[in-house]
Amino acid sequence: MAARGHVQDPNDRRLRPIYDYLDNGNNKMAIQQADKLLKKHKDLHCAKVLKAIGLQRTGKQDEAFTLAQEVATLEPTDDNSLQALTILYREMHRPELVTKLYEAAVKKVPLSEEYHSHLFMAYARVGEYKKMQQAGMALYKIVPKNPYYFWSVMSLVMQAISAQDEKLAQTMFLPLAERMVEKMVKEEKIEAEAELILVYFCTEKLTSELQSRENKCMMLYKRLQRWPECNALAHKLLLKNPDDWQFYPAYFDSLFHLVDQSWSPPEEGEHCSEGSVHHTVAEVVRFVEERIKGEDGKESRSLRGPYLARLELMHRLRERGCPEESLLGEPLELMVQFFNKFGDKPCCITDLKIYLHLLSPEQHVQFINRLSEAVPLGNQEEEGFAFPEDTKALQRHLCVCQLSRALGLHHSLDVDGKLHLITELKAHYHHGLKFGKNTLKTELQFSDMYCLMAAHVYIDLWTETGDEDMMWQCLGLLQEGLFHSPSNAQFKLLLLLLYCRLGAFEPVVDLYSSLDAKHVQHDTIGFLLTRYAESLGQFAAASQSCNFSLRFFHSNQKDTSEYIIQAYKYGAFEKIPEFIALRNRLNQSLHFAQVRTERMLLDLFLEADIVLSLEESVKAMSLSAEEDDIPWDSMRDNRDLTVFTCWDPKDRQLTDEHRRQSLEEESMWLRIRSLTLRLLASLAALGHMPSQQNSEISNENGVGDKTSILSSLLSQLNQTLQTAAQMAEKRIQYPFLGPPSTRLVLALSSGSCQCQAAALQLSVHLHELETLQTQICNGFKSIVVQLQEILNKCKGDLLEMKEGKLKTQPSLLENLVFFVETMCIVLWMASYCAKILRPLKTSLQKKKKKKKDANTPVVMCGFQELTGNLQDLLTQAMEHIKGQETAMTALKLATLTLEGSGIPGQKRHRHRKVQSSYLRSLQEVGDLLKKRTETIKNLKI
Repeated sequence: MAARGHVQDPNDRRLRPIYDYLDNGNNKMAIQQADKLLKKHKDLHCAKVLKAIGLQRTGKQDEAFTLAQEVATLEPTDDNSLQALTILYREMHRPELVTKLYEAAVKKVPLSEEYHSHLFMAYARVGEYKKMQQAGMALYKIVPKNPYYFWSVMSLVMQAISAQDEKLAQTMFLPLAERMVEKMVKEEKIEAEAELILVYFCTEKLTSELQSRENKCMMLYKRLQRWPECNALAHKLLLKNPDDWQFYPAYFDSLFHLVDQSWSPPEEGEHCSEGSVHHTVAEVVRFVEERIKGEDGKESRSLRGPYLARLELMHRLRERGCPEESLLGEPLELMVQFFNKFGDKPCCITDLKIYLHLLSPEQHVQFINRLSEAVPLGNQEEEGFAFPEDTKALQRHLCVCQLSRALGLHHSLDVDGKLHLITELKAHYHHGLKFGKNTLKTELQFSDMYCLMAAHVYIDLWTETGDEDMMWQCLGLLQEGLFHSPSNAQFKLLLLLLYCRLGAFEPVVDLYSSLDAKHVQHDTIGFLLTRYAESLGQFAAASQSCNFSLRFFHSNQKDTSEYIIQAYKYGAFEKIPEFIALRNRLNQSLHFAQVRTERMLLDLFLEADIVLSLEESVKAMSLSAEEDDIPWDSMRDNRDLTVFTCWDPKDRQLTDEHRRQSLEEESMWLRIRSLTLRLLASLAALGHMPSQQNSEISNENGVGDKTSILSSLLSQLNQTLQTAAQMAEKRIQYPFLGPPSTRLVLALSSGSCQCQAAALQLSVHLHELETLQTQICNGFKSIVVQLQEILNKCKGDLLEMKEGKLKTQPSLLENLVFFVETMCIVLWMASYCAKILRPLKTSLQKKKKKKKDANTPVVMCGFQELTGNLQDLLTQAMEHIKGQETAMTALKLATLTLEGSGIPGQKRHRHRKVQSSYLRSLQEVGDLLKKRTETIKNLKI
């Protein structure tokens, strides 16, 4: 607010105190000061806008908007008012109103460079590329400066990039942009590098940063499918730098394109403009072998590129069934050779892992034995294991262990074999800690991967045998690893996942916070946190985690607009499509849509009819039943599903089919939740309507329209639930380190979705009381039965001791949360029902005074029975929670110990954290149910 620029106006002195109050966050004083000023100067429009800013910041959005529109309709042209309105509209997330503001200003002051410039930037914020093009040219005509001309050109390019019709982009937008640029070139008016870059945009349709000539040419050759030039250039570049991996794929791609096209060089002259072309497999094999010979003959350390290129070429030749594969040698020998040269590098595992499929299953054990022979280990110690004597030997041994797991040798062991393997890995981990005694807290221990791998073997045993003791051991080991390597993200991520699987969310919050996720990571890994918070009953933490994610998404919308504007101002045209692509990627994010939906539902469950009425809560959210603002057709799954380090063999890894199924399941659950949210908004809208029994009067008052929206949404929900039930029957299983399953299967098996739909359906039937009384009463009874069934599925011990071992049943906690959510929706339906029945009861009492034999409608008795049953169900649920809290506290968990936890002075028991988390969840669920008992008291008619 402070940086407004100097204004030579007497009003500036009057306005300054208000600006200062706003800058210092003293919004109430700003409002008071504005009111004082407006009493003396009624026509001081800026003071009115500054008051609106103060109102906006104190939560009075409607009042602020009304005040702002009073000024905006006057079409002001003074700088103070325009800038203040711009700030206000941005804070209201209404950038489209800024465009109208400056459109009016430009009409009144048509020769103002400043207003035209502001108008262009206002269009840029909302992505109005056509209007940007026109505004840019209008500005250039007033002030013929090159930047303004190229703003218009870039806006044409953006129209091409964003065009739905590719043909239109190629035949109209890009050619026009090209002609505009050529005009400037011919007239020798190009003044800056940014303008030259834009020439490439238009002529070659580049959308990436220009680097060296070679990179640029390679990209163009690939896009233009000029494979001879691509091959020849890659060949030349690899001669200069045989370790530059980016050019090997281009070299091999171009070869096979040339082979498929039966390309042959011209009889005379150069093969192409870039030189000679290697168009046969034999030539390429020879070239790669020559690069390797060059490395073998060096006295200094060899480069990895040529050796990897040989394996990559072998992989591609085998894929195509080319007999020339044999010219390169035996895969096992080549990989052993690679390990001998580079096994002490941490990258060796990732290099070799992708080529393990070149080995036959019969060669797996032989391969590992050959590698083990090349690992220098010392003498056997007391544990019966031989350990490496330096970090290079440790890295070689670790690589062999990782490759063994990647080949499935760990998974093929029996239970005793796996336990022995864990003992060996832990011994190597503890031995390796001596190499990292002097490491900083921010550095990882050399032997951390042994610890992580042992944790993975524990998880194998847990998933295969169901023995929860393996999981407790795993938690202890990971916590020990985190003690020695506080910055190890993999330890934190795996601990986070395990606690969530146990249903204990409390320890997860600090773990995720310590990951210190930055910027786009809130989108890529945020799902690990938000998936479990609400479902495990940690409502406060759920609100916090949702807000954390939403702050990032909302700031992205604001920030990227500013980046785009700065890119135009400073001529960084090549960055504009990147900024827009990032904005679109995040706006269309599946995670964004999920968090936004879950946050609103959570607010309703926690507050509606407790803090505010359902109608007021929905209004505060600006929630509309009619509008579906989720971009279903352009939804993007930005989750990083490979965030966990994994050495599992290919048949146990995450597949493309898993990804597809996970996205389908996530979308289905989001659709159910979104429809539920919109149905609640529709129910709230019905709550505003007069409760008339006469259908004609109802329609006149708009009730018919509202019920038709509710009916339409219910129809969509029921269809979605049918599809979801078919999906749930498939019982899709993802790898343990893959995407977490949604709440969908448990929601359907608990019966909560069906009960919620039935309760909302009754809201429609209530408008036909005269003909559907019996059906409505039966509906009341059915809902009570369904709620009782959901509650029954919550019964059982979350935490219990069996044969000296601790057992957990986190699904009971998730079912309890479903019961709470469903109870909230049923109570809102009952609250709406009470609104309809109260006037009916009043009119009935009047009739009874006149006519003694007036009968009480069946629906009245049914409703009273419903409220009594709901009270009984709430009492049952709270007694169950109290019983769980008592039983859990009674467990003498302090006497239990975790074997192998070994953290010096910090033998913290994981089970205590789980117990504490369960107790917190039960407390939060219990508190919410207690508040809901007040809702029932208000249902009397």
